[in-house]
Amino acid sequence: MTKVPSLNYDKVIKALKCDGWVIVRQRGSHIRLQKHIENETLKIIVPAHKPINVQLWLTF
Repeated sequence: MTKVPSLNYDKVIKALKCDGWVIVRQRGSHIRLQKHIENETLKIIVPAHKPINVQLWLTF
């Protein structure tokens, strides 16, 4: 298994924005982003932590 690097949330958000994701809201330390593709809306929540716990990403 390859190792997943630990990243700060701001770098993750920046990469997602480059891919077309848009921040729709933030509540506490949870930032919600959405991306519209064809007939559906994708949603993701990024925890505003430095660094983001790698185990959180591996559960999805």
